[in-house]
Amino acid sequence: MRKLCPNIDKDDGLETVLEIPIPEEMFTGMGSNTTLRLQNMLSWMRAQTSDKWSQPVIASRINELRFLLYLVGSPLIPLQVQVGHAVHKAVRDSSIQASTAKYILHQYIAATGGQPALNAVHSMCVIGSVKICASEFHQGDQTINVKNTEEAGGFVLWQKDPDLWILELVVSGCKVICGSNGKLSWRHSSNQQTPISRGSPRPLRRFLQGLDPRSTANLFADATCIGEKIIDNEDCFILKLETSPAIREAQSGPNFEIIHHTIWGYFSQRSGLLVQFEDSRLLRMRTKDDYDVFWETSMESVMEDYKYVEGVNIAHSGKTRVTVYRYGEQSANHKREIRETWKIDEVDFNVWGLTAENFLPPADLVVTPSKKKEKKEKKEKHKKHKEKKEKKHHR
Repeated sequence: MRKLCPNIDKDDGLETVLEIPIPEEMFTGMGSNTTLRLQNMLSWMRAQTSDKWSQPVIASRINELRFLLYLVGSPLIPLQVQVGHAVHKAVRDSSIQASTAKYILHQYIAATGGQPALNAVHSMCVIGSVKICASEFHQGDQTINVKNTEEAGGFVLWQKDPDLWILELVVSGCKVICGSNGKLSWRHSSNQQTPISRGSPRPLRRFLQGLDPRSTANLFADATCIGEKIIDNEDCFILKLETSPAIREAQSGPNFEIIHHTIWGYFSQRSGLLVQFEDSRLLRMRTKDDYDVFWETSMESVMEDYKYVEGVNIAHSGKTRVTVYRYGEQSANHKREIRETWKIDEVDFNVWGLTAENFLPPADLVVTPSKKKEKKEKKEKHKKHKEKKEKKHHR
């Protein structure tokens, strides 16, 4: 990972520290020689403003990259991880499936370092690299062929106990920043800002890919064991977690509704570790022409290369495969596949001096009283539209 950029204006000047370390191969692709690469890197760093991306050709390219980074690089988990260190819950009066799931989680906690080691972690900083490749949208039942060309990039992830977090991710010149300040989750990119995420603050999916065992154990605390499956020659228990209707409604908006969001965890019977993490979401969107279009997204992550860092066993590499289906009224069926490979280069726990002020959202994303009023009016309008639709359906 390249962390420094030499000062090309002054030979004896101090090197510039990159906000986000980038893979050497990304730096190599910026030009045919070192001088040209450094100049292109400096030009790219100076161009991280919306007005620089207004050209149609550049905007199209960045929009595609932003779609990939939102979908596979920085998705959120639908459930809020409860703050606190207690992940053990009583098995009394629980069903056999729920009791079995709690026993599996106890083994997982032991395999990742034990309760004292997990409780000792209050914050973290992670530096890693990613490679992303994707297919085009394919119509009907055509076979999906993922492109061989990969988009390379790097990320820096900060977290503090666990509702405070921020991710800075850059891939092939497109930068995405997302975070949570404990009250709301937000994200925006180089050339477009995105509204605040609805519902309670939620963890980044990347935490559950082997980086944060305590949050993973808390997430699956209310799961049930639904069976067994062999993953890469490993016998695994399957834990399943379903998002409640109330949570789905809180995260839905005036023009879209979350039909379901289900999570599965595959825990090795041999090691006790989480070896695969899956989630599937179905979203219904209302078009301008009053048609329903459905988007179904399935994500499957495989965790590898577990290593101990200060007594905590975390995954240092893995792969994610995302399949996107689009179908509905007056809409041709389309599907697309995206693949991400990631590697963790550095992990530091209990970062000194990290406070809540380090996780504040940009000033223009803060909800003002007028915005709250507007948001409430939209919600009431959506509710009335939904009730009217239901009455029409019953007739």
